[in-house]
Amino acid sequence: MKFTIITAVYNRAATVGQAVTSVRTQTWQNIEHLIIDGASTDGTLTALEAARHSHMRLISEPDNGIYDALNKGVALASGDVIGLMHSDDFFANDQVLEKVATAFEMSGVLAAYGDLDYVSATDEDRIIRRWRSGAYSPKKLRRGWMPPHPALFLKREVFERQGAYDTSFKIAADYDAILRWFSRENLRPAYIPEVLVKMRLGGESNHSLSKILRKSGEDYRALKTNGVGGARALAWKNLSKIVQFVAKG
Repeated sequence: MKFTIITAVYNRAATVGQAVTSVRTQTWQNIEHLIIDGASTDGTLTALEAARHSHMRLISEPDNGIYDALNKGVALASGDVIGLMHSDDFFANDQVLEKVATAFEMSGVLAAYGDLDYVSATDEDRIIRRWRSGAYSPKKLRRGWMPPHPALFLKREVFERQGAYDTSFKIAADYDAILRWFSRENLRPAYIPEVLVKMRLGGESNHSLSKILRKSGEDYRALKTNGVGGARALAWKNLSKIVQFVAKG
């Protein structure tokens, strides 16, 4: 089984090296790592060259944002399974892809996902939020459930049938895509009940009140577009985040 891991990056010189290293040090070595850089100007390219490994392919050119960059990566992917490694994130340990590969060995599985820890931007050992996904069910999807996007892996054929990221969404294209994939495909998703990815806090959708409101508006559009739910599902989705701040383990 071959993995394609996609990293979309723009001006993340301080963190992208760790993201790349966490892919390079995986014990599962049948990987292609596609780095889609949006023509960074801050030293990101230098950091990428310093972290370069034999499975890595770097493309640096202007793009129209993270979802456009991810779509470029999906179009180039040759792996059986596609996953992401955001430029501020890193795998929780060096056996993550081994465990994901094992999950895909189960008959009919088209998706595998796990849990995620949000960590401090300045101290990666300090956990701020714990996202524990739990097993999937269609009922949960209608109540605002989603797996952590960075901890989700899909067979490439799902992208081929259902498409990648709708760039008319500026903040919530990942949620729209997840709703589309899970509602239109019998993914038979495998849940791996452990932390697969650690994410530094400070995401694009949480920088200001205006962006939080815009995110909610896009989430609502995604729910309605995919026929999964509406205002009630959006409320459940937002309320579920509260638990992430108090969850233990």
